[in-house]
Amino acid sequence: MEKHDLPAVELSVVMPCLNEAETLATCIGKAQAAFEECGCTGEVIVADNGSEDGSPSIAEDRGARVIHVAERGYGNALMAGIAAARGRFVIMGDADDSYDFREIPQFVEKLRAGNDLVQGCRLPGGGGRVMPGAMPFLHRWLGNPLLSGLARMMFKLPIRDIYCGMRGFTRSHFDKLEQRCTGMEFATEMIIRSSMQGARIAEVPITLHPDGRKSHGPHLRTFRDGWRTLRFFLLYSPRWVFLLPGLLLLALGTLGYALALPGVRLLGAQLGAHTLLVASLSLLMGFQFLLFAIVSKTVAVGIGLLPEDPRMKRFFQIATLERGILLGSGGLIAGLLLIGSAALDWQRGAFGDLDYASTLRQVVPGVTLAALGIQTILSGFFVSMLGMSRR
Repeated sequence: MEKHDLPAVELSVVMPCLNEAETLATCIGKAQAAFEECGCTGEVIVADNGSEDGSPSIAEDRGARVIHVAERGYGNALMAGIAAARGRFVIMGDADDSYDFREIPQFVEKLRAGNDLVQGCRLPGGGGRVMPGAMPFLHRWLGNPLLSGLARMMFKLPIRDIYCGMRGFTRSHFDKLEQRCTGMEFATEMIIRSSMQGARIAEVPITLHPDGRKSHGPHLRTFRDGWRTLRFFLLYSPRWVFLLPGLLLLALGTLGYALALPGVRLLGAQLGAHTLLVASLSLLMGFQFLLFAIVSKTVAVGIGLLPEDPRMKRFFQIATLERGILLGSGGLIAGLLLIGSAALDWQRGAFGDLDYASTLRQVVPGVTLAALGIQTILSGFFVSMLGMSRR
């Protein structure tokens, strides 16, 4: 039968599978029962990631389509399964019977109402339920709430349970996401990229049941996958990794200069040249953080990792290469003048011993200004080169 002769499918249920023989038939049966309940034409796709326990045969016997995925990884399996889906809507969920696929109708209802992504929520705060023994203690009370809270704060996500693997989305929306992660971060990436693209996102409460498998444990690894999620958050947020720490360091460095240059005594301590050195370090580090924020955001937008940001466009309209060269040159010249002034003082003293408390108040700011000036000029050229690919 030609592809165009196949009956229209409204809903595709995609299950990643790696040795799920104990629970796969049950999950397929529940999904098929849900098709009748919500009155939709559906298909079940099992994306098999190299099972050795007969899972593919079980899936075919129960009427599911099997897609064999050679590349290991949760994300690889799901991307292959979704690519093979014929439905206008897609619902994904694990095949370990921890998610009840009979809850599919509430996802379909939200999708039919016009949402692009419908996320399941297992946590009581979102109306969900976690049955006894269904979620490890650390996951339920520390890892999941902490990482979900971070995601809401960093990316303004309207989601309480970012780790829930049962979710639905329109096929057209998924195709726009152009996801890249091939491991467990796949699910988190979907939510973050959806939010960044302004998608309509809804959340529905579901019940999490204990893993139905007895022959082996879950594929999730607590600390490894928790770190991979946190690392993914940081890679997707130059603002939190570079910009905010950079601004803080610059503020501390500026404060240090404001107190140390006039020689303020603070809480009984005399602030002087040593404070200036530490403040200079803070300024240099803070400026490096800011440069990395600009460069990483430029690269991320250029390769499609992050969407276009109007604020960056306005920034580059103001921070042109020519202005960067002028600003950097001004800092470099000012720094060299301060260093030169200290050198003249040294000459007047017949190149003998210097009054370090006085001289360092010229040399340290001079070296700092010169370094910041050179960094500004060089980074201006570098960022301009990166920006050429956007035009």
